[in-house]
Amino acid sequence: MDRKTEVVRKTRETEVRLKLDLDGEGNADVRCEEQFLRHMVGTLARYADFDLALEARGDDVHHLVEDVAIVLGKTLKQCLGESPIERTAFSLIPMDDALVQVAVDIIERPYADVDCPNALYAHFLRSFAMSSGITLHVMVLRGYDEHHIVEASFKALGKALRAAVRPRRSELSTKDRPKVSTE
Repeated sequence: MDRKTEVVRKTRETEVRLKLDLDGEGNADVRCEEQFLRHMVGTLARYADFDLALEARGDDVHHLVEDVAIVLGKTLKQCLGESPIERTAFSLIPMDDALVQVAVDIIERPYADVDCPNALYAHFLRSFAMSSGITLHVMVLRGYDEHHIVEASFKALGKALRAAVRPRRSELSTKDRPKVSTE
């Protein structure tokens, strides 16, 4: 099963090119001017064991962060295709003062409930969830250092995605099962 692809997004504001391999080793080559975005995307790839190559540039930080999230979400969705996967997973990550839990359901019902002290990276996480079609919950259980909270969120998301995209023999769903009569 080939679970890798490339997506390019060009707008008046940004240009983003992303290659993603879900069955990688956590190698990331992230090229963009925004250092914290490079750090977070690289962290996500490392914790998810995804191989990722990203080239991104934009007219301002907000547009760049948003479009990278959109492209990452679309690329994940394309990589997965229709093959059955584990689908749901969660991860709890401590990082110094921060303790963050992330839960995902990779199902075509996009939803994001994101607890994040940084509005730009809360927007990243929501944009990623909407463009990939996943359900995403990010809960900050403890923490006061914004950098640690955001980074723990990306680490937890990576670990949850790694578990959720694990291939299965059959789809994990109750919707296609025959109804059981209790009469």
